[in-house]
Amino acid sequence: MFQPSRGILILGLAVLLTVLLSFSFLSNALAAGPNNYTKDDPAAKWSCFKKDSKGNLLVNKTTGYLTPCPIDTGDNAWMLTSAALVLMMTPGGLAIFYSGLSRQKNAVNTLHMVFITTGIIGIQWVLWGYSLAFGPDATGNGFIGTFDWVGLRGVLHDVPSDVYGGLGGPTIPHMTYMAFQMMFAIITPALIVAALAERMKFSAFVIFIVLWATFVYDFCAHWTWSLGSGGTHVGWTGALPSLDFAGGTVIHITSGWSGLVIALMIGRRLGYGKVPMEPHNISLIVLGAALLWVGWFGFNAGSAGAARSNATSAFVATQVATAMAAVTWALISWAHTGRASTIGAASGAVAGLVAITPASGFVSPMSSIIIGIAASVFCYGAVMFKSRRKWDDALDTWGVHGVGGLVGALLTGTFAQKYYTPSANGLAFGNPQQFVNNAIGAFASLAWAMGITAVIIKVMDMVWPQGIRVTPKEEEIGLDLTQHGERAYVTE
Repeated sequence: MFQPSRGILILGLAVLLTVLLSFSFLSNALAAGPNNYTKDDPAAKWSCFKKDSKGNLLVNKTTGYLTPCPIDTGDNAWMLTSAALVLMMTPGGLAIFYSGLSRQKNAVNTLHMVFITTGIIGIQWVLWGYSLAFGPDATGNGFIGTFDWVGLRGVLHDVPSDVYGGLGGPTIPHMTYMAFQMMFAIITPALIVAALAERMKFSAFVIFIVLWATFVYDFCAHWTWSLGSGGTHVGWTGALPSLDFAGGTVIHITSGWSGLVIALMIGRRLGYGKVPMEPHNISLIVLGAALLWVGWFGFNAGSAGAARSNATSAFVATQVATAMAAVTWALISWAHTGRASTIGAASGAVAGLVAITPASGFVSPMSSIIIGIAASVFCYGAVMFKSRRKWDDALDTWGVHGVGGLVGALLTGTFAQKYYTPSANGLAFGNPQQFVNNAIGAFASLAWAMGITAVIIKVMDMVWPQGIRVTPKEEEIGLDLTQHGERAYVTE
């Protein structure tokens, strides 16, 4: 019988083996020295080097080396800062936010699940995730990347690359962009913790996030954001184009709708609907939401790929939509319950952040207000609907991220303007096809995420001894003690 401990050991050995196999590639890249790249270097076709009028690579006649495209230090500084802000959102903002929302006996477990995701997916991204998501297209139709960049082979720290392009083209090192995208890959499976909180075995969760990141996130990221490095095919939904500035589809739709599948498949918590399951610490909820709000400026404005004008418009759109959503949710909740809910205001802010994510670099401040209002109206309605249906999505990843991401994706196709980022106008500005394109991108990722997640959960539950859910006794005691032997608060 397959044992969870063996699964973790196998995973560890697989990681070690991959590192050893990648070492030779990494050492070859480092041996060349800074900027000492030739036409025969494997990284040359993925990277940005100067070319002549005919498109041929320019070779320095004296040294025989290629001349890299210039790196803009201001753009690089902004992107590294943005990467750090996005990283803070997971082990800081999200972990604290979810921990506060959970019951006290499960606070450590919830915190740990989010925190460990930061480490596990950070390694997965370096070893194979980035290559699958942003590497050269493997199929010729924009479906998934190759393993050409396994272990970051060919991902240079001192040369820009054709895998991204800000308004001024590639101006930052390829490795900077990889690091920025790593933080997105980390937070996405961590969002799913909200759906499975308080009832999934920690050992099963560790394996699940690796499988989910590989077979859901990496595929959807390639579809939407791959620019076809080295002249290969652009991601198929991005080619429509289905606009997603910072991850409404790739991150929030995939995690939110996957969370719903898990919540339904794993079942309700013991006593759900019969015993109180209130959040245990509102202070942590507000602190976590505040850290998410601040970090989200790196999330959205950083997705401009440079410190350019659309980074500014994305920054402003993010603030406006989030502020409007926080106020709207608070008012709806107040009218509905007769109380001014602090948790409601925090939830509204997160809903606004989610919905403005795909639109942030494409829309005006006034459109952002509409998106903020819509986010709270639809997400609040989804949470109420979920409760009536008795779907135990414990911390509302579907109601906020799944529905909020879908609303944001569709409204991006409605309110996008070339004035901010020269991609395409939306439905409201004379281009109904853009709404259709965004709907295709959103629902394709939604369907893929739900289907693959269902397969992963079903197979894991079959091979895991007694399933992937903790026993009723362990659930009653609390996962902090039964899974980690720790308590959130020690008073004696």
